[in-house]
Amino acid sequence: MSLSANSICSRESPDGKNGWVTLPDGDRGSDGPAGRAFRPERAGWIRVTLVQSRQYGRDVLAPQNRKPKPGQGPVDQVEAEPGLVVEDFEARFCGAVVALEKDAVTLEDRHGKRRVFPIPGPFLLDGQRVTLVRPRPAAGATKSGFAANRTASGSVPAPQQRAKVAKASRIYVEGKHDAELVEKIWGDDLRDVGIVVEYLEGVDDLAAIVDEFGPGPRQRLGVLVDHLVAGSKESRIAAAVAGNQHVLVVGHPFIDIWSAVKPAAVGLRAWPDVPRGEPWKEGVLRRIGWPHRTPADVALAWRRILRAVTSYADLEPELLGRVEELIDFVTEPEAAGAS
Repeated sequence: MSLSANSICSRESPDGKNGWVTLPDGDRGSDGPAGRAFRPERAGWIRVTLVQSRQYGRDVLAPQNRKPKPGQGPVDQVEAEPGLVVEDFEARFCGAVVALEKDAVTLEDRHGKRRVFPIPGPFLLDGQRVTLVRPRPAAGATKSGFAANRTASGSVPAPQQRAKVAKASRIYVEGKHDAELVEKIWGDDLRDVGIVVEYLEGVDDLAAIVDEFGPGPRQRLGVLVDHLVAGSKESRIAAAVAGNQHVLVVGHPFIDIWSAVKPAAVGLRAWPDVPRGEPWKEGVLRRIGWPHRTPADVALAWRRILRAVTSYADLEPELLGRVEELIDFVTEPEAAGAS
């Protein structure tokens, strides 16, 4: 006789909780004092107790975890916007959207490896099944992808016109992430006034950088510095160039431009505290549970953060005011004539 793996034979007295299993003819259980296994006129019976099998996590064959079939049910459609991080449905490749074709999307993982997948198609987004589709073109969208009646910074866009030659004045920011964030929110405004933003990869040599730039009445320089607070290294560096009236150094109090993004924009209540001496970005990622071990992990995390920023409303006021101040400074009438 064979019993299922989740059943246990019982020879206890009947209690109403056990099931009966029929034994084939000729197979008779021994009839002991406590047994109920034998009836001479027909096949034998024994009681079994059904036991719940252990739980081993979600069933990979459950309907919600299977590849959707045509007409199976509604699945959310998500537009394949640049920077969107998704996983292919078989969970073999995870990466950010870096390119789109008519019926295909290219994903790049944290190691720089790329793969092409057909769209529309099933993917996983934050563990949930979605259908990835091409973005729908927005009528009158700006270059930054926002409504034509407002730029991402909240300003009214200028009428469409031919590309302008960049002015001599510049805005410098500390790093690549700073430059990408400024471009996403203020890019339309900066193109309209012909101002270029460049990144420095640090401001330790700011005095020499300013001297090399050669600021003047028609060639102004604005500099955005991270963590510009009293007593910091950055405050001492800024003070060294403060005497030049054609240079404006401003800063925000955040240790890194990441934390100038409101935490709610990326689903956090607050950016975690990272002890002094520990790399800040890696420390943040480790505490919020995102991959953090390699530079590729950090780059992928930044793409995710940058994608979450859709307008000035996703940034802290301490950054907004400083960038607006720099734009005003380098476009004042006395500097506006340079070209």
